[in-house]
Amino acid sequence: MAPGEEKSSGDSRMFAGLRDKLKNTNLYDAKVGAIHLKNKVGKFGNIINPNHRHDEEHEKLTDEKRSRIAESHRFGSFAPERDGNKIKWYVDGRDYFWAVSVALEKAKETIYIEDWWLSPELFLRRPPYYNQEWRLDQVLKRRAEAGVKIYVIVYKEVQQALSCNSAHTKHALNALCPEGTPGHGNIRVLRHPDHNIFENAGDMTFYWAHHEKFIVIDYELAFIGGLDLCFGRWDSRQHPCADVHPSGVVNEVFPGQDFNNNRILDFQTVEDWKSNELSKADYGRMPWHDVAMAVIGDCVYDIAEHFVLRWNFVKRDKYKRSADVDWLTLQGREGENEDLIAVQRPKHPVGEYIHHPLSSLENKVWAHETQGTVHAQVVRSSCDWSSGILTEHSIQNAYCEIIRNAQHFVYIENQFFITATGENQSPIHNVIGKAIVDACVRAGKEGRKFRVIIVIPAIPGFAGDLRDDAAMGTRAIMDYQYKSIHRGPDSIFEQIKAQGVDPKDHVFLFNLRSYDRLNKSQAMVEQEEKSGVKYQDVQRAEAEEIMGEGVHGYTDEHPGDDSGNSEKERLVDMKRRFEAQRAEVGLDDGKTSKDSIAETAMLNGGKVSEQVWHGDLEKEKENFVQEELYIHGKLLIVDDRIVICGSSNINDRSQLGIHDSELSIVMEDYNTLDSVMDGQPFKAGHHAATLRRLLWREHLGLLPAQTLDAQDDPNAQPPDVCPNNIMEGPEYEFVADPMSDQVWNMWTGNADTNTQIFRHLFRADPDNNIKNFDDYEAFLPRHSKFKQGHLHDPFMPADEVRQKLDQIKGHLVWMPLDFLCEAEMAEKGLQVNAYTESIYT
Repeated sequence: MAPGEEKSSGDSRMFAGLRDKLKNTNLYDAKVGAIHLKNKVGKFGNIINPNHRHDEEHEKLTDEKRSRIAESHRFGSFAPERDGNKIKWYVDGRDYFWAVSVALEKAKETIYIEDWWLSPELFLRRPPYYNQEWRLDQVLKRRAEAGVKIYVIVYKEVQQALSCNSAHTKHALNALCPEGTPGHGNIRVLRHPDHNIFENAGDMTFYWAHHEKFIVIDYELAFIGGLDLCFGRWDSRQHPCADVHPSGVVNEVFPGQDFNNNRILDFQTVEDWKSNELSKADYGRMPWHDVAMAVIGDCVYDIAEHFVLRWNFVKRDKYKRSADVDWLTLQGREGENEDLIAVQRPKHPVGEYIHHPLSSLENKVWAHETQGTVHAQVVRSSCDWSSGILTEHSIQNAYCEIIRNAQHFVYIENQFFITATGENQSPIHNVIGKAIVDACVRAGKEGRKFRVIIVIPAIPGFAGDLRDDAAMGTRAIMDYQYKSIHRGPDSIFEQIKAQGVDPKDHVFLFNLRSYDRLNKSQAMVEQEEKSGVKYQDVQRAEAEEIMGEGVHGYTDEHPGDDSGNSEKERLVDMKRRFEAQRAEVGLDDGKTSKDSIAETAMLNGGKVSEQVWHGDLEKEKENFVQEELYIHGKLLIVDDRIVICGSSNINDRSQLGIHDSELSIVMEDYNTLDSVMDGQPFKAGHHAATLRRLLWREHLGLLPAQTLDAQDDPNAQPPDVCPNNIMEGPEYEFVADPMSDQVWNMWTGNADTNTQIFRHLFRADPDNNIKNFDDYEAFLPRHSKFKQGHLHDPFMPADEVRQKLDQIKGHLVWMPLDFLCEAEMAEKGLQVNAYTESIYT
């Protein structure tokens, strides 16, 4: 070796030793701080370089690697198809949240939670007063104290536009295990994206949201679907609107802001529900319909991998210089493949590298034994802003391919329906509508019976009066939906018709609606008068008692503020005074009216005309209420064989990949069920067929109402406890053939009758009789004489009201396709224009 080379090597060793000596000095810390500051300032360069995550050589190599993987998988997904999954369905919040509570309580190592909105004060079991230990934050606190590591990612909302208050979520969860107490440091909450230009510069997004809803527990089990762990989602299959309890406020089901009707008053400051209060004695809630899945099997790994990618991306994007946030590494993505999950190893790393799962994958039961019979694949919508990757829209790919290949029926439940049939419907770009057109035209030309049944909310989004300027955004969404369905030459109906097929033979759209009776009996009115306390104050006191710190905010949010204590004392005293008058007004004898009559629309639920009402029947009329049953599930069932379920709506926001981030799962059960299709023997997938049968029975009123206690209900347990109870019986067999004339006649017949009764009794809007805004005023005058959702005609005899309500079965109503067909639903202006229209699509 040349002398010069020896000297150079010696210098390197000398400087290396010097660096080691300086590492624990203030000088070294200053140097590292300067490097971090330089990198932070350098983020402003991202404003003029939107491709900054993909322009360096190592980033290009990672992108190429990810692209090769996606190209090798069906639908272009990051995840492969996987056999042998055990997958269980959950319909509505009661079953889902109970199963989640069971699974969380058994967590031993790690919990991942990804949500658009997370309410720490959500009760997973009802009634809340008797299940206070099952409030979400209390469950997580117990697991953290037991040593479980809990990782939470929530969407950081634009506060001026949304009210989910992720800051409260973070503060509340972080305050569960203070320093010096068991569990401290075991709960970590990240919010993303950032909206601070000084922190995030060119990486901000104001328009798009993280919309995924999933949970991974110990890499053993995952939940995925449409349900956030938040207020307003818990519901049972009878979908009650009422929550007034003269027999005792401790029987309330929906405390505080969990009782909500967005058409009357939207969520506002969720850490202080007093600013967003709705009187239960005056209004009904908006019921909520949703669907989710639980998975045991290889697909759990793919759901976990997506979470780890998201976590590391947020770490890189927002917390790179935070020692409180660690990097997560993943078994199976080590070494040269850790870039696939966004692990970075900077020269001066901040935070540890924690390897997951904490116990090896080889120890997971699904790693050795086939758990079930469902062939499944995880798909997503994700891109640079949301995950730091090139755009993936495998959810849209899956929807299009599966719908286009349908042979018998397509069944859709979704919160939105905005889609294009080609390139001429800008600003709409997803082409699920084109797949529907192709499937219908092919069936029509082959002379084959084929139906596309779409069930979506009557009003998508949370407007008050649709005539108000504040409802412009909701009207814009509805306008795009109507243009997707049947208004204009490029709509689904017109494109099918242009090819010689009648769309009315194939495409059908429905909404859901529910009614109830507020149990504001004469005795309760007397109780209010004698005590000098309104029931609204009692419901406030009840929430104060069982939601406590969740009502007024946690101590780290309002330090030194003891106003909450005096308010609590005042409300508790009101509750005491109110309850003290119960016996005086005769409410202690057990002879009270039912707190809800929603079960009368269900199987064996009795008739409204037979329900006891303690008081004047003319006064009872004031307490009947109705509301749209809000469809929030994101579900596709095709031919009783294939199911897609997840967080993805049918609109550009969810489907394009470049807007909202989403996660869904495609499922096909290889365990077949001997069934019938259009009168012919048919091999259905057990998972798809049993889910579809249960949903249809619920909508048709062919299932019994549910009790609050789900302890012994197999459909409210995780899949490792037991499979779904498919509830066999005559009604199960009746809906077995989705194409039978008998089932279709009941489906459309119920929708006919229900639509007419809701129109006649309540003037429920939207409605086909409202073709312009003058019609709107004639159909539903705007004045304060009648409360939202109540009976329209106060002079209709009480017996007639009861007998008409007897005719409602289930919750199906027709979607009013003529609503505002002669009006400009969303005039162009400041709120809806070329710059903002993509927000609504």
